[in-house]
Amino acid sequence: MHIWVDADACPVVIKEILFRAAERAHMTTTFVANKLLRVPLSPYVRAMQVDKGFDVADNAIVAALVAGDLVVTADIPLAAQVIAKGGHALNPRGEFYSSENIKERLAMRDFMESLRASGVETQGPSAMQSSDRHTFAAQLDQFLAKIARQSPPI
Repeated sequence: MHIWVDADACPVVIKEILFRAAERAHMTTTFVANKLLRVPLSPYVRAMQVDKGFDVADNAIVAALVAGDLVVTADIPLAAQVIAKGGHALNPRGEFYSSENIKERLAMRDFMESLRASGVETQGPSAMQSSDRHTFAAQLDQFLAKIARQSPPI
């Protein structure tokens, strides 16, 4: 299993949690962005810089992931592609997207986008709270523990 991170908009505090988790779980984690990223020297942490452009990082993640991989993203259309390909998608606030909730999330995103396009001012997401960081870390730890239980020992 591999962890992919949609790193362009990923909060620094979430990246730091992922750096530590990659080391602790010995899990290859790749941060994908259209700008140069600084990541710690580690056999488990990688940075992948892609060209600038709309959805270039998303497309690179979808092309590289295999069923069972985890993608950390707040991008709902990317999460939908990940789920369709058999992967797992976790947003930086600690919510797993699933086949049960992704259609609702896409519909709400599209609705809000149509409101904004018609001139209605909508609020963006609220600021990241410490409870969001804790929820993310807990969900990630549970997921990695579940994966570790399913993997045969080497």
